[in-house]
Amino acid sequence: MIDDSSAVERRKLKKNLGRFDILFFLLCTIVGLDTVGTVAAHGPEAFTWMIVLAAVFFVPSALLFAELGAAFPQEGGPYLWVRLAFGHLAGAFTAFLYWVTTPVWVGGTLSVAAVTAFTTFFGDGTALGGAGFYAGTLAFIWTGVLAAVLSFRIGKWIPILGGWARLVLLGLFSATVLVYAVKNGLHGFGAGDFVPTWAGFIGLIPVLMFNYVGFELPSSAGEEMRDPQRDVPFAIFRSAVLSVLLYSVPVLGILLVLPVAAVTGLGGFLDTVRQVFTVYGGHVQADGTVVLTGLGQVLGSACAVAFVLTLFSSGTAWLMGSDRALAVAGYDGAAPRGLGVLSERFGTPVRVNLLSGGVATGVLVLTHELTGGDTAKYFGAVLSLAVSTTLISYLWIFPALPALRTRFPDVERPYRAPYPSAIATLLTLLIAFATLQLITPGLGADWFGADFAPSGWTHDERWTYLATQGLPLLGFALLAVAFWALAARTRRRRAPDR
Repeated sequence: MIDDSSAVERRKLKKNLGRFDILFFLLCTIVGLDTVGTVAAHGPEAFTWMIVLAAVFFVPSALLFAELGAAFPQEGGPYLWVRLAFGHLAGAFTAFLYWVTTPVWVGGTLSVAAVTAFTTFFGDGTALGGAGFYAGTLAFIWTGVLAAVLSFRIGKWIPILGGWARLVLLGLFSATVLVYAVKNGLHGFGAGDFVPTWAGFIGLIPVLMFNYVGFELPSSAGEEMRDPQRDVPFAIFRSAVLSVLLYSVPVLGILLVLPVAAVTGLGGFLDTVRQVFTVYGGHVQADGTVVLTGLGQVLGSACAVAFVLTLFSSGTAWLMGSDRALAVAGYDGAAPRGLGVLSERFGTPVRVNLLSGGVATGVLVLTHELTGGDTAKYFGAVLSLAVSTTLISYLWIFPALPALRTRFPDVERPYRAPYPSAIATLLTLLIAFATLQLITPGLGADWFGADFAPSGWTHDERWTYLATQGLPLLGFALLAVAFWALAARTRRRRAPDR
């Protein structure tokens, strides 16, 4: 299904990923702790919506990608599925948005969350000044880029370490919450607090879907897997169970320890860790300031390191996968051919890796300067943009399942998802609704009203917020079309698909 013009690049690929490598890759892809505070800030009903969307979105998407990843295990994964189903233009649009999300996310939220963890546990909580902020965030970004450049033989150890860091961090956190409960009691809430509301649904659906996507990412390296037809379904179904548990634990822990009014999107999880770790040494002052001492400080600092490692492994895993998808688009005729070059030494898309680092750096500098260093507002605005670009890319990925069933009925499918058309339709409608509500919160009820406006934004700023979301998305769409146009020569040289 891919003609011989790509053979030069594909020969550079090396099979380094086994079954458990893919499992840990998926844990780092899906379980990102940077959004836990954003979810918990919506109160106990957030837990309800987590469970509901796990049933109606997360599980169906796992079924869908288990089939696609096993049936079409070529390099490029989601890009290739869309291109085979709907053509090069749709593939170009998907590949670009799927790729650009990652540097926006790494530069815009992950790097900021990592620096916040450092100042929370190793400083006095005061935000770093300009030079310190840039030193920390740029080190985070470019270390991740360097890790993505390495071949999977070496680079796969970052997701493995990140997966274990999640398990250890959340295991210690859960046990400490129980100790804290015995010693200090917990914030109570009744069954009525878990009742879902429309405002909660609109506020939570985009970020929960952002948390629940990523099953397809390892398939971007399909030809670097040893046995994708067996290993992809195995890893997807096991990571699905683990991911729901790993998301539920910190959200519930935050809700049990902190008052909802005190939970912030940027620091919610870190604030909770500090407070519960006072059981090992420390206290909460009259003004609410948490002071850790002795073993509490030691364990708190260890958790901060583990937290940064989880962020780093999330960003690196997405860089590894999404950069490969864009590189395949480059040598397949949906992006400039110069981006579709793999390193002879590493078998990785070094040019795209460096481009990702440049975009992440640009997002970091531009947004930090535009928000005047207000890290909380910075975090929220860029997270919304990263979520919207991610979700839009799936508008073509999900419908690829029934389209490929029709177009390639004879392809061997080791696993077949039930009701493919119904699953694809449900997932696509949910993605479309979530994207609309993310860009225009509350539209149809009370656009940018008090119950729907993002944290830190007022009703009078609704047009400014719309510009922060709409203009970049428009720019990204135009760039995707430009990438497709620049690939015209590559497409002309291709033989038609057989």
